[in-house]
Amino acid sequence: MTAEVGLETVRAGALTTVQDLGRPGYAHLGVPRSGALDLAAHRLANHLLGNPETAATLETTLTGCAVRVSGRTTAVVTGAPCPVTVDGRPAPWGQPLHLPPGAVLDVGAATHGVRSYMGFAGGVDAEPVLGSRATDLLSGLGPAPLSDATVLPVGTPPPSTAVTVTDAAPWAAPPRELVLPVVHGPRDDWFTAEGLRTLVTGAYRVSAASNRIGLRTQGPALARAREGELASEGMPLGAVQVPPEGQPVIFLADHPTTGGYPVIGVVPAEALDAAAQAPPGTPVRFVPSSS
Repeated sequence: MTAEVGLETVRAGALTTVQDLGRPGYAHLGVPRSGALDLAAHRLANHLLGNPETAATLETTLTGCAVRVSGRTTAVVTGAPCPVTVDGRPAPWGQPLHLPPGAVLDVGAATHGVRSYMGFAGGVDAEPVLGSRATDLLSGLGPAPLSDATVLPVGTPPPSTAVTVTDAAPWAAPPRELVLPVVHGPRDDWFTAEGLRTLVTGAYRVSAASNRIGLRTQGPALARAREGELASEGMPLGAVQVPPEGQPVIFLADHPTTGGYPVIGVVPAEALDAAAQAPPGTPVRFVPSSS
């Protein structure tokens, strides 16, 4: 019988959360989807371990995280490249690592991008809420962000034949400019023609105030054609909402499900993985899209 495996946080880092594919389907109850911000990196970690893509990983932010494993397991680090060590010895990023009981896996600060993903054979087995183990920072659902000495269980690992140690994670360094396609509407009529031009021609940058709820931008204000605010209405993932100061905010996984500021357009979900990896100061350019 395989011994149970657990994780104990040695170094929590700036923000480390448990994430999976989220809990879609509850927006009508005011519950965001949540889930991994870089879904491709999350899915890749599970693929390299032979896990289903629904298995939970740990999502780190900028400064990484370190955990001690209580039993023998296999782990992998994907997403933002970073130095990886096992018991202080350098280990490969993007390749499955066989960890003995008591080993400390340390994921260092991201050298490119923002968020790294720590996957474990069997997945992080936190208690699910509404069918998901994802930490939702807006609603407070799911496990709390990791702190030092947090203990989490690991699920039953897949068959050993599913883990291919020769597989490696591909990585393309984040572009120097974050290019986001945007489909105009539903409230683009709240902005002047000049405001609409500014959205696609203005020089924007990622704000340091960005988080899992939204990627905030700094740049020219978008001129309004109407005064006041809307009654609250539904907000989709990728909504480009414009608060009173006029600078766009792109809603990410933990976004509120309703809001009263006008949405000038929507960034398709498939473009949001890149937004999750754009560090503060990255130039942002919005490009008109029809889909």
